[in-house]
Amino acid sequence: MVQYSHPEIARKKLVERILPKAGVRDVRILAAFAAVPRHLFVEEAFQSRAYEDTSLPIGFGQTISQPSTLAAILQVLELSEKDRVLEIGGGSGYQTALLAHLAQRVFSMERVAPLSKLAWRRLDRLGLSNVALRIGDGTYGWPEQGPFEAIVVSAMSPRVPDYLIAQLRVGGRMVIPLGDSRSQRLVKVIRRPSGVDRVDLAACQFVPLIGRFGWEKKSPAREGETGGMDS
Repeated sequence: MVQYSHPEIARKKLVERILPKAGVRDVRILAAFAAVPRHLFVEEAFQSRAYEDTSLPIGFGQTISQPSTLAAILQVLELSEKDRVLEIGGGSGYQTALLAHLAQRVFSMERVAPLSKLAWRRLDRLGLSNVALRIGDGTYGWPEQGPFEAIVVSAMSPRVPDYLIAQLRVGGRMVIPLGDSRSQRLVKVIRRPSGVDRVDLAACQFVPLIGRFGWEKKSPAREGETGGMDS
């Protein structure tokens, strides 16, 4: 596989060739990927591979999802520049940065404190001032900042947490992986006045959502799975 000495060249290839080939057409989303340097959000040893369409380690046993998966999720969320977004599982901050380019305000939660602190430094370095970060159990959400127009959950849950549904504005959208170690599906949830609509999107593979309304720390999900999606 060809390696690039200049990350700008590799990022341009990602935006102009790899993502469009994967079906990404939204110009705002492509512009966000062009603006955010992914190599700053992965471990140094993997920076030369940062613009491949693959998941990569970010430390603390976690990984960053492949760009085409993130782009597909962002397209499904249908974000506007006036939206307030809740992100569960901020990780290294890469998806957070993409969301910051697409929405008015982003509230990101991450349970691994060192990761969240690293993410904050990276986001601050990029001058993204419309982001707030919190360390804690994301399955509770961030109720005092709701309701949100969109919620994105970056880890697999056995069910849609009721706490998160309650924090969606009527008409709001949530994308969340549901399932277990044997089978996972990416699902879009839309809150309606009388309940919720669910749309099954695609097979996927994410790490487990650890928390009070997700999985316990010893979950049935296999170690090291993350961020993949099949059509």
